[in-house]
Amino acid sequence: MFSFGIEHEVAFLNREGKFADFTRTKFADFQQIIAKLPTYPYDYLHLHIGDAGIRQKRWYIEGFERFADSDQVIDCIPKGIEIRTTIHSSIQGAIQELTESFRLLREVANTFGFTPILSSFNPYNSVFEPQPPLNEYEIKLLQTYPDEETANIYMVTCGPDLNISLANLSIENLIDIGRKLTYYSPFIIPFTYSSPFYQGNLWSGSSVRTFIRNGKRPATLVYVEKEEQLIKSTPSLTKVARIPAERGRIEFKSCDSCDDFNIYAGLLALLKGLVLDKTLLERSHVPDIVLHQTSAKLGFDNAQIFDQANQILQAAETALATDPDVQLLTILKNILIRRKSRSHDLVEIFQRVGSIEETLKMTY
Repeated sequence: MFSFGIEHEVAFLNREGKFADFTRTKFADFQQIIAKLPTYPYDYLHLHIGDAGIRQKRWYIEGFERFADSDQVIDCIPKGIEIRTTIHSSIQGAIQELTESFRLLREVANTFGFTPILSSFNPYNSVFEPQPPLNEYEIKLLQTYPDEETANIYMVTCGPDLNISLANLSIENLIDIGRKLTYYSPFIIPFTYSSPFYQGNLWSGSSVRTFIRNGKRPATLVYVEKEEQLIKSTPSLTKVARIPAERGRIEFKSCDSCDDFNIYAGLLALLKGLVLDKTLLERSHVPDIVLHQTSAKLGFDNAQIFDQANQILQAAETALATDPDVQLLTILKNILIRRKSRSHDLVEIFQRVGSIEETLKMTY
């Protein structure tokens, strides 16, 4: 039996219409929004809470935690708000919950002057430098977890985690699927591209997020039960589950954010098909940086990216066969036919209105 979940990061414009990133937003600015959102008593069975008390709800502030000279969290520098769905037995169940959670977030955020906008890469700041500088404890903490040393990347990027699991998979099969999705990542993610802005202007491709992030951060993360099941790689392919609900979870982490959640539905169906597929044989422990950068620049205009994406879609469709979820692939097929992502739309709007903020107001 399959299970599905989605983690979706949301960026905002503030009351002045400015991009609400770490340079002009405090933890308290977003925390007042979180405080007004509901608590569901049994979510702890599905969602990792953590020790800092930040992840208490389906919504939490995504950011960079600051520590004293101990494990005491003294601040969290925000980049946005993340929505997490609980675990669902159907793709549509996860999409419906995400849609409702986003509706509630937008309603509450608006009362505090914040407007949700689609952004997968900070359109103005390409670098995050913690202030004050990291103390000795923080430096040692980051060195313990190599992926955390790329905080300068994740603090300027937004993207979803598309979570899928299949009951009773062996650890070997689980890791094999993680390696499979890691290899095919550059051909899957152009369906989602939505980051054409860089340092206040248009970038020269469709996904600056992909160009900078993928290869340095995981494309796929597989949650195992025990330390001895970990595969050593940088970036990580495996991670020990923090709660029982995470065991056996496969997180596909490469995509840009989408403001049409039906694309997430199509991608989850695609991932489901790829889990079932036995014909696609390539594997990789770590993302191919060159292929990801080619994909980021050219997307489906590159013949290899287009052909492989088409092959992947066909393989997933064949593997799903008569499963009703096969119909969810239609939105991806249409994107592939057009060879255009959300980035193309954003570029066209920007060229018409001449303002990044006015362009982003037309998302969601």
